[in-house]
Amino acid sequence: MNTEVQNLYNKLIDAWNRRDAKGMSDQFADQGVQIGFDGSKLIGKEEILAHLTPIFLDHPTAPFITKVKEIRSLGMDAAILYAIAGMIPPGKSDIEPAVNAHQTLVAVKKNNSWQVELFQNTPAQFHGRPELVEEMTEELRQLL
Repeated sequence: MNTEVQNLYNKLIDAWNRRDAKGMSDQFADQGVQIGFDGSKLIGKEEILAHLTPIFLDHPTAPFITKVKEIRSLGMDAAILYAIAGMIPPGKSDIEPAVNAHQTLVAVKKNNSWQVELFQNTPAQFHGRPELVEEMTEELRQLL
């Protein structure tokens, strides 16, 4: 199960990094939920696709650098994945700590296929604890 959930997450992140709105939305369950870095809440493949398409067309989005920290089974057909993520802004060569994030993915197996039920991208700013921002950034830099 862990390998299948990891593969699902990788497909989602790879689609973002390729700026592929359809590739991202295809990973979601029919009523899957995406909660973005800015708090945007999108429900369902069509809404996710409609939201991401103009973002990828009009904005130079930064690719994710991610590290999966844990995958936990929630039963035979559900799991939760927790990862940390950083981004390298266009034209830069290093991670921008201001956009570090915690990523949570809830995966469900439906019709013999794993799908995203929830993907949440939460800012990791650790207000008042800059050493934690630097610690996460250094952990992600190890992947560059």
